[in-house]
Amino acid sequence: MIAGVLPLEPPPVQPQAPSPVLPQAPPAGRSLAELRSTLSASRLGCWQQCRLKFYFRYVLNIRKRTTPALFVGKVAHAILQQWNMARWKREPFQIERFHALFEADWTKRRANSTVNWDGEEQAERDGAWAVLQTYFAETPIKPDERPEAVEVPMEAELPGLPKLVGILDLVRSGGTIVDFKTAGQTPTPEKAAHLHEAQLTFYGLLYRDATGKREAGFELHHLVKLKTPKVVVTPIGPVTGTQEARLYRSIESYLDGLDRRDFVPSPGLQCSACEYFPECRRWNGKEST
Repeated sequence: MIAGVLPLEPPPVQPQAPSPVLPQAPPAGRSLAELRSTLSASRLGCWQQCRLKFYFRYVLNIRKRTTPALFVGKVAHAILQQWNMARWKREPFQIERFHALFEADWTKRRANSTVNWDGEEQAERDGAWAVLQTYFAETPIKPDERPEAVEVPMEAELPGLPKLVGILDLVRSGGTIVDFKTAGQTPTPEKAAHLHEAQLTFYGLLYRDATGKREAGFELHHLVKLKTPKVVVTPIGPVTGTQEARLYRSIESYLDGLDRRDFVPSPGLQCSACEYFPECRRWNGKEST
């Protein structure tokens, strides 16, 4: 049985100023060789969403303000980690304890983050605790179910692939991998499974390599921040051969794109919420020499 927390990557380096032109060599951040040799599910997801966004985030390491949604998500994950660790240690559940942990974590992160709350911090804070309370009341995980693993870092070196790295939120007893997500809208099972397929396949490969056994399946636990908070649990079966093949093809595309320096934008509805919109608008479509 394993449990623990270990950061896999150093924090990004603050750049001097965003440039409208892609430089020939990255002035800061990870080299293309490093990005080619090691891959996480979040990095692959960013690549699939928009390659220019990937460039700004992972090659240039342009840091941005934490959004309220991201801030709330980090706090929620931290409290859920404490809840899972408490069950692993067989500690009794006390809602007052977790409320105190929530308040302390929020205050600590608030002091170390720059967030544009637009006057809504208290409302966000109240909403975050309300959805956590709802989760504790409605979770399908029984208080006496001891986890197999909590926030455990894993890596796998598979033939023909970069080193895969990742941290699993929770592995339930029996080998079901759980991923926690905060959301502002109620997800539908089919879309949730499709949207997170690559990530879950990624986690399945990590789990198989680390344990030598097949995962029992997956569960997406969405904590939905509505006026009346709700919890949506989406069960998903083990990784199939087709899903594994699709992930391999996606990784192949990622590697080919890095080799070609294929850092192009993918305009769409997601642009309205992209933190790199100003940099994207200044991009001139070519690299300097």
